[in-house]
Amino acid sequence: MATVISFEERAVARLRDRLGAVESANEDLIAFARGHSGATAAIHAAVLAAIEADTIDGLFDVVTRVWPRLLGVDHVALALVADDRGFRVDAMHVGTVDKRIVDRTIEQLDPVTMRTVPCGHPLFGQAVGQIRSEALILLSTEAPVPYGLLLLGQKDAAGLDNRHGAQLLGFLGSSLAAMIRRCLIDS
Repeated sequence: MATVISFEERAVARLRDRLGAVESANEDLIAFARGHSGATAAIHAAVLAAIEADTIDGLFDVVTRVWPRLLGVDHVALALVADDRGFRVDAMHVGTVDKRIVDRTIEQLDPVTMRTVPCGHPLFGQAVGQIRSEALILLSTEAPVPYGLLLLGQKDAAGLDNRHGAQLLGFLGSSLAAMIRRCLIDS
């Protein structure tokens, strides 16, 4: 006589496990979408604030003083090379920097580099010791417009989303480069 084996219990248990995995993945996707949407909104707000600046000094003020609040970062700095001279701008200081430091840094980076660090990049200036996460964004331009870097830093070591975050930060850097050109050349 044959014995009937019931697979129903195991099948139901596997379906419950799979349903739990799908629900978890769905929650992760929703959380990512909300975060991505928030990051996109912050980048757009930053670009709109910079568009309002009509002078290079006004633009630098927006970037170094307003962008940290809008982007949710602790420090923003710019390192630029103009007329074969290096400059560094942050919320507390505008000064010179060796052009070779900027050039060497640019050579070593991707267009957008996001990383967790024990100490920030030296181009952050006095804030270097406070930085634990940084995004370094190349500002690619053509002469006579200055080229250089936009540096965003956070005090907390944050997990960074390189794939999607890099696209948004690339847009931010391209927008800033265009606004620098507008302030220096087109006006």
